[in-house]
Amino acid sequence: METKINRLQLNHLWNSEYTRFVNQVVDVFVKYDSEKLHLQKAFGKLLNVLPDLEKVKAQELSNALSNSLQELGNDRANLIKAIFMNAKILGRLTLPSVAPHIVVLKRFLKIHGSDISDANYNSATERTIKLLVDYEAKADVKAAAEAAGLKLLFDNLSVVNTQFANLYLLRAEEDADKEIVDTRAIRNETDKILTVFFNAFEFCSSEYDEPDYTTPANRFNEVIDLYKTQLKARATRSKAGLDVSKEPAIA
Repeated sequence: METKINRLQLNHLWNSEYTRFVNQVVDVFVKYDSEKLHLQKAFGKLLNVLPDLEKVKAQELSNALSNSLQELGNDRANLIKAIFMNAKILGRLTLPSVAPHIVVLKRFLKIHGSDISDANYNSATERTIKLLVDYEAKADVKAAAEAAGLKLLFDNLSVVNTQFANLYLLRAEEDADKEIVDTRAIRNETDKILTVFFNAFEFCSSEYDEPDYTTPANRFNEVIDLYKTQLKARATRSKAGLDVSKEPAIA
């Protein structure tokens, strides 16, 4: 009896989702006897594309590092701006208990410059390190930050800048070893092979009566329907004006 496999709009999947989906298809079918099902050749071709899909996955992980790096860079810039802005605002107030501390703080900040947040990644990291080292070395500046309620901002800036520097180094190391990957070409080729495999599966199910094609077909459809449901929900959120570009990938 001929069985039908539902089709998924593969071009709607993000790279991380695409590699996961193809691997899930393989994981389903590898539990069955491909030779008995007369699909050894078609399945073999699908297995052969897995190494190239790993390259796509590796590139996607690198892209994720870049996204995290950008978020940390934004956090660092916002913390620096907050320190300078708060010092400026407090300097406009008539608060005798705080005024002398603000003078110390503003003098310190002027040395390092408010344009740190606008510098490129490397320069911003180096200048922030110098600012924080100087901050830690000057007891009067630390006391001023405490009195002005800015100590927490300086503490968070230290944490974020360290995280940024470590992640930047990690990305640089990965980029040095990473080969250029033509993701589109790999996906296009995999699309063709996956389509041939599903078509062959349906053809064989109609040609041969004895093997059980229904059970693996049902498993395929369970996986595919899950993706279709989640893609439909994503499309609905997108039409509602929500930003779906930052949401977690389909697991």
